[in-house]
Amino acid sequence: MSQRRLFVTTALPYANGNFHIGHIMEYIQADIWVRFQRMQGHAVNFVGADDAHGAPIMIAAEKAGKTPQQFVADIAAGRKPYLDGFHISFDNWHSTDAPENHQLAQQIYRDLKKAGLISTKTIEQFFDAEKNMFLPDRFIKGQCPKCGAKDQYGDNCEVCGAVYAPTDLINPYSALSGATPVLKSSEHFFFRLSDPRCVEFLEQWTQDGKLQPEVANKVKEWFSVRDNADGTQSEGLGDWDISRDAPYFGIEIPDAPGKYFYVWLDAPVGYLASLKNLLDKRGEDYAAYMADPALEQYHFIGKDIVTFHTLFWPAMLHFSGRKTPDNVFVHGFLTVNNGEKMSKSRGTGLDPLKYLSLGMNPEWLRYYLAAKLNARNEDIDFNADDFMARVNSDLVGKYINIASRAAGFIAKRFAGRLGEISADGDALLSVLRDQSDTITQLYEFREFAKALREVMLLADRVNAYVDQNKPWELAKKEGMDTRLQDVCTVCIEAFRLLTIYLKPVLPALGAQVENFLKTAPLGFADAAVLLGSGHLIGDYAHLMQRVDIKQLDALFEPPAQAEQAPTAIESIAPGGEEMAPVITIDDFSKIDLRIARIVNCEAVEGSTKLLRLTLDVGEATLRNVFSGIASAYKPEDLIGKHTVMVANLAPRKMKFGISEGMVLAASHANEKAQPGIFVLEPLPGAQPGMRVR
Repeated sequence: MSQRRLFVTTALPYANGNFHIGHIMEYIQADIWVRFQRMQGHAVNFVGADDAHGAPIMIAAEKAGKTPQQFVADIAAGRKPYLDGFHISFDNWHSTDAPENHQLAQQIYRDLKKAGLISTKTIEQFFDAEKNMFLPDRFIKGQCPKCGAKDQYGDNCEVCGAVYAPTDLINPYSALSGATPVLKSSEHFFFRLSDPRCVEFLEQWTQDGKLQPEVANKVKEWFSVRDNADGTQSEGLGDWDISRDAPYFGIEIPDAPGKYFYVWLDAPVGYLASLKNLLDKRGEDYAAYMADPALEQYHFIGKDIVTFHTLFWPAMLHFSGRKTPDNVFVHGFLTVNNGEKMSKSRGTGLDPLKYLSLGMNPEWLRYYLAAKLNARNEDIDFNADDFMARVNSDLVGKYINIASRAAGFIAKRFAGRLGEISADGDALLSVLRDQSDTITQLYEFREFAKALREVMLLADRVNAYVDQNKPWELAKKEGMDTRLQDVCTVCIEAFRLLTIYLKPVLPALGAQVENFLKTAPLGFADAAVLLGSGHLIGDYAHLMQRVDIKQLDALFEPPAQAEQAPTAIESIAPGGEEMAPVITIDDFSKIDLRIARIVNCEAVEGSTKLLRLTLDVGEATLRNVFSGIASAYKPEDLIGKHTVMVANLAPRKMKFGISEGMVLAASHANEKAQPGIFVLEPLPGAQPGMRVR
């Protein structure tokens, strides 16, 4: 196989806060793929950077009493513990405020202008009179003009994905002051995305296999004029406003005093800037590297920024004469414990540094996420019970167990030397070697969950071989030393093969195994050969501990709060939470609340939090609902009682079955300080099926 040259990036995190678990999930996904490619012998440059520009940074820095540059530098200083802690192998981490990004962004702009794709026009732009500044798109909120979703930003809708101008918002307001903004005139610069050349290029580029099918289908909707459900029409691609007025922290537009590039123009250029910075430090020619026709360019991003990476970015690159991405890999979001939205105050957040500080193995998380990731942009869920079961069962019980059951005999009885392998052992190892191509393909196409399932099926076969031959019994029988060495040698050789297949996911453990087996760094080509008779291995030390339930409990424990008299904030936040935004009677009428009788209730095997409720809602059939109330109620205490449920909630597929609604319960936001979950129970006389109004 000839060596490939790959340039790989992840989305640039905005430099206004620490990494959250969503960042770490994306970096782990990309890192696994990068490590796999390196194990194939390919040359990979894997780079990242902080997205440092924009009004939010400028405003946050002002509040902190710092310059924007110092504010961003302070954020950047905290990145290393996360990246090192989770074994994420970026070759370079840079900043979009670096000189390389200023130079590249300005040159790309000049090239687009030369191509006739930059125009100017005077527009009316929202202005916050209280703050005396034009409002950036992300500081204007209102209703989406396409789908009507409330509290959407001024540039795109996070509900329907529509892209629009801030002036298209319904009932806009300033996110800085809350004031209704006024319109003022300003000259702006536009990238003519509606130009027929751009439309033709993007229609072809987005539909030729560079995107996942579900992403390509969504993007396709943005090109054509179509009728919307509300009677309006979507107009296809429009020109992109790429300028902002001073005051603004960003890159100045050439020959346009007081004008700056909109942050989303220079942010993806940061990919190229970080690469250039890396190559310059190595003494390599950036221009020659990017001009190589064999170079492959890949971006890993979240589904919330598809617009910028599948329309604006490839068009910017193509029409400025640069290479466009070979693929943009889009992933979904990460939820916690059966789809619950993360919340630190409720103890449902997963803080990456807290995870590490509790002594939890970072490769537990790498393995668990990989065991759920696939090539589609689907959301994945972190479930604490499932996490513990997968790590303890798969990694420790199946994989690590193979080495621990054989290494001691090799060391004590055979001076650490491997022996000859008989026919049955060779047959088993052949099965493991034969799966190398399948596992390689699954990694290549980012089907990590399937790859790990295949590896664990192989581990099952090895453990069945161990149980069949029982080396602990062979060791007690006279004249069986040769067979004992044979069986234990097969186990060690199998363990090495499994380690090769797991190494992209478990790089630190892979290095430990290499040290134990006294081998050079393992690559996928090494699966074709064995260590061989007479090979000397090292002393075995336990390679991985099991997950302790106490660690998981501590991980999801809400932040401690001092016991004191209620503060002024608490006095206006009953139950420990501020009131939700005001809704109308029309909003409320969309929720169908019904009286339900609990016909049956039982614990859910494999979960410490859930109860399975069988509910009579006055329908012809009963409903099945899972509820996280096991800490407060015994199943037998609920049978026969009446409660209130959300009857028109879309059914949700969970690990344990389908949940067909939601039972209402009350609790304080700080459940540690004021513990208790209270299922709502109507007064006597209410009957199943009655609607709560």
